[in-house]
Amino acid sequence: MNISEITWFHRIDLGDGLVTPGVDIDGKAKIEFAKLPADLTGKSVLDIGAWDGLFSIEAKRRRASRVLATDYYAWHDIPWSGKQGFMLARELSGLNIEDMDIDVMDLSPERVGTFDVTLFLGVLYHLRHPFLALEKVSSLTKEMLLLTTWVDMLNESRPAAAFYPNKELGNDPTNWWGFNPACIEAMLKDVGFRRVEIVGELPGDGSAKPMAFHAFK
Repeated sequence: MNISEITWFHRIDLGDGLVTPGVDIDGKAKIEFAKLPADLTGKSVLDIGAWDGLFSIEAKRRRASRVLATDYYAWHDIPWSGKQGFMLARELSGLNIEDMDIDVMDLSPERVGTFDVTLFLGVLYHLRHPFLALEKVSSLTKEMLLLTTWVDMLNESRPAAAFYPNKELGNDPTNWWGFNPACIEAMLKDVGFRRVEIVGELPGDGSAKPMAFHAFK
């Protein structure tokens, strides 16, 4: 199988002018938005919801000692190309990246171990049980969490969340939540993170937008 036979989500620069034709925003811009640390030398990294592997590949390029890419929904349950994009991108990159087909809600230290850095990018607002998912993510993270998510209710200073019961956000029935930043910070601290920082945001409609957070143990 070659690149043209796969329906890609991520735009991944594989070198030598080869870039996967994903429908998502430019991969470099996405990496900059999440503020992936420039140097991951010696760090173990868990990429939850890896999809085509954009962040897994970049973490390895930034000298992470171990990278585990996990996903289930994007590799099985949507009309894209399943796991084929990840497998081909990993092969073409020539990088040693582990993978495991596992749902977010099935993650545990017993199943996957613990990691210095956890990537939880573009996943939280798709989950029916987000607080439970954050508890699981915290149990896997030894040092640092990178979280990107859709935020809403920016005019509300108290921790709050908008619930989208239908297709109110992007005409996508899997978009369930728009937490405000105060709610993200409160939830992360409740599940065991000591410090939470807002590190990036993209343009939105005034009261809602994508936002990036770093949380530290």
